Order: sequence, then C-alpha cells, then structure tokens
Amino acid sequence: MKPVTALQSADEEEKIVESIYEALVNQRLAPGTKLSESALCEVFGVGRMRIRRSLLLLANRGLVELHANKGAYVAKPSSRQAQEIFEARLAIEPPIARVAASKVKASTIKSLERLLLKESAAHAAGNRQEAIRLSGQFHTDLAQLTENAFLIQVVKDLVTRSSLIIGMFGDSGIINCRDEEHAGIIQALRSHDGVLAELLMQKHIVHIQEHVDFNKPKPASKDLRSIFAV
Repeated sequence: MKPVTALQSADEEEKIVESIYEALVNQRLAPGTKLSESALCEVFGVGRMRIRRSLLLLANRGLVELHANKGAYVAKPSSRQAQEIFEARLAIEPPIARVAASKVKASTIKSLERLLLKESAAHAAGNRQEAIRLSGQFHTDLAQLTENAFLIQVVKDLVTRSSLIIGMFGDSGIINCRDEEHAGIIQALRSHDGVLAELLMQKHIVHIQEHVDFNKPKPASKDLRSIFAV
C-alpha cells in the first residue's frame, strides 16, 4: 500500500471539515452536540489523529469548541454572543461598503455580479450550504477592496461566525441574504455612491439579523452515524 502524502492527508481532513460544516448549516448537526472521536472515526473511516486535526481546524474557524478532558462539541453561541457578532458587523461593514464604492473597478463589479448569479442559482436549487457560503464570500470580497489586511481578516472571522449562526439558528425556509439586497449594493458600487452603499449594507445586515432566532436553539443531536448517513 502506498504511503499517504501530507497533501493527501490535508485534502482528506478538509473533506471531513466540509462534511461537518455542511451538517451544521443544513441543521442536521445541532449546537452543543458532542463530536465523539470514535464515532467520527467510524463515520469517515480514518484514524483518531486525522479526526483530531480536523476538529482543530473547525475550532480555529469558531465552529467547534474543544474542552480539556471532555472532548469536542459543536459551538453553541449564546444569544448575547450572536448579537455581539452582528453588532460588530454593523459597526465595520457599512463603512467598508462606503470605502469600496470609491475604489471599485469595472472588473470587480463583473466579479461580484458573477458571484451573485451563483448565489441566486444556489437559492433556486435549495442548496442552503452553498448559498450561505457564497453570501459570505460577497461580504469578504467587498472587504478586499479596502486593501487593509487587518479589516479583511476581521470581516472573514465575523462572516465565518455569523454563517454558523445563520446555519444553526436561522429558519431553513428563509433566505437570510437576499439576492436583491446584494444586487442593490452592487448598483451603488457601480455608481460610486458611497453614502448609498453604506446605507444599503447597514439595512442588509439588520435584515439578516432579524431573520435569525437566537432564542430557540435546536436540541443537541445524538447519533452522529445517522447524521452523516444523510
């Protein structure tokens, strides 16, 4: 049998991470669920070290909490923590949209429009995971226009954490990030209207927050084997 290379190992771990993330945003894996290493080894057919590295990657993204001598659990943001994340987004992203309007180029507008088409297709296909991912990418792509490495990283972190919240606490029948709202922001960018872009982004984030129910977390899932057999 050929030895497994570091690249193959990393690819396999990323697949495990993506499988767990998909179960989170599709609301099959609930907040607070214990992620048993032995069960995950059985589910994915790998050894404990591979599972532990995958859980560490998820923890680094704020999706999993690691507790000494207790194991790994799906992150369970409190209502207050979730509100703080959206408060941070409201403080940071509208001004970013204003700055982006002054710096955006035609090529970037086209790129954002292609992203919007993909997002619309994901919504139409009922692909919740992909729709949430593409929505987050729209926001991080806007942050790239500031050319400020610190701001870009902050937005990426906030988007990752709020994507988890939207996936786990949002109504699965509601589109949290509406296509027409992103389209309106793109139009403001095209017109280099920073004031309008800032206002639309503010309204957009408020709208996302309004459609997340922080007070009704799902009960913790128990059988990991059945969850990943879906």
